Amino acid sequence: MPKVLISDKMSERAKEIFEARGIDVDVKTGMSEDELIACIGDYDGLAVRSATKATQKVLEAASNMKVIGRAGIGVDNIDVAGATARGIVVMNTPFGNAITTAEHAIAMMMALARQIPEANASTHASKWEKSRFMGVELTAKTLGVVGCGNIGSIVADRALGLKMKVVAFDPFLSEERAREIGVEKVELDALLNRADFISLHTPLTDQTRGIIDAAAIAKTKPGIRIINCARGGLVVEADLKSALESGHVAGAALDVFEAEPAKDNALFGMENLVCTPHLGASTDEAQVNVAIQVAEQMADYLLDGAVVNALNMASVSAEDAPRLMPYMKLAGLLGSFAGQLTESGLKSVTIEYEGHAAELNIKPLSAAVLQGLLSPVLDSVNMVNAPVMASERGIEVSEVQTDREGDYQTLIRLTVVTDQQTRSVAGTLFGGDRPRVVDVKGVPMEAELGSHMLYVTNEDQPGLIGGLGTVLGDAGLNIATFQLGRNKPGGDAIALVEVDQAVPADVLAKVTELPNVVQAKALNF
Repeated sequence: MPKVLISDKMSERAKEIFEARGIDVDVKTGMSEDELIACIGDYDGLAVRSATKATQKVLEAASNMKVIGRAGIGVDNIDVAGATARGIVVMNTPFGNAITTAEHAIAMMMALARQIPEANASTHASKWEKSRFMGVELTAKTLGVVGCGNIGSIVADRALGLKMKVVAFDPFLSEERAREIGVEKVELDALLNRADFISLHTPLTDQTRGIIDAAAIAKTKPGIRIINCARGGLVVEADLKSALESGHVAGAALDVFEAEPAKDNALFGMENLVCTPHLGASTDEAQVNVAIQVAEQMADYLLDGAVVNALNMASVSAEDAPRLMPYMKLAGLLGSFAGQLTESGLKSVTIEYEGHAAELNIKPLSAAVLQGLLSPVLDSVNMVNAPVMASERGIEVSEVQTDREGDYQTLIRLTVVTDQQTRSVAGTLFGGDRPRVVDVKGVPMEAELGSHMLYVTNEDQPGLIGGLGTVLGDAGLNIATFQLGRNKPGGDAIALVEVDQAVPADVLAKVTELPNVVQAKALNF
């Protein structure tokens, strides 16, 4: 009989579901890391919220662990890479608390607009300072939504109901989807310039970390009000504090902080700051929903092998898994390759399967492509919810199967159309299980994708290899593999260079400055 540990406080419904499905379950909350390590080896499954940290040490002790389920969205408290390396499936419940979080953002905006927390404290203190608390209306104001996915689109809908105008910045939001939900899609600078209120609903990635900093705040109107119920690292707190002190930012409402639990923060005590202790998902309905979902998903996997909402595994049956797994890896790499190179809104995606690949169950393969494609900018995207997230953003996805064989017996080709360009990348399997990129934007090459890659497009002129080698050598970056391709002599050329370490930004800048280089990007797989 499978055995599951619930290590964080969650609805009793989770325990009831496990027991009803015939799974042995223990509830032990508030454990230290050492206490968790001491007992975790007894369990096949671990159900958590955000308090339990599934660290490398914990995973090393989890000798029988098969699945970790997060009752909620964020998995910052789980070492997903470490779990994957140990064959542990990591699941979350990406849609269980979307409405609750969106409603909290709207509540924070209203509290900010009318200074409700300060007015409440003043009135409780018998001061009756009616003239002190002069608020602003929301009607006819412009709300700037940064990140218009599942939660952001709900916030936009509620704001439109309050008769606000909504502008949205989201690289993956199509113009069609924007019109459908009633918002105006704009670039970030335009949003900063036009908004009266800004609400953040984007994941924390390398691209979004510190998206609201001093430079961004300087582009906003005096009197801007900022709401963050997404991730703490999106806002540079020191810059926000300075702007609140100067009065340029009239007020801020934060549910999340750079360091949590936030018991000592430089922003605390400021009169024009509304703050709550990460309550975005804290309603009875949301907690029951996510508890039920995580228990059902984990039970399905432990008893039947069904995989739902996994961040590191697709929905694949036990029978199909051995044959599909090499193709899943190839599909994910191709998607990640294109996703890391995409810098503008996606309009359409075409995935072509040729030869042996066309004979497979392509749905999990397409989901793997979309996960890789969307993961650089979206939080908690997985092989199950990636098609839904693409649909929500109005991205048209087409699948084409043909049994003809070209230069390769099996081939997957991904073509991505954005607001600015069309890009394609194709790959195959060498020896039946080794993924290789064989074509990029019509340029033939055969390249293996390592952990750290440098992608360079250039004009086919002498000197690139020497110049590139010198820059990398001076930076102490060792080259593992170096693949070149061109469409014709003197035409467009592409270099894919595997290096032993991540390429720093200053080195990337030097590569970009080399003669004949058109673009240089650091890629990680």
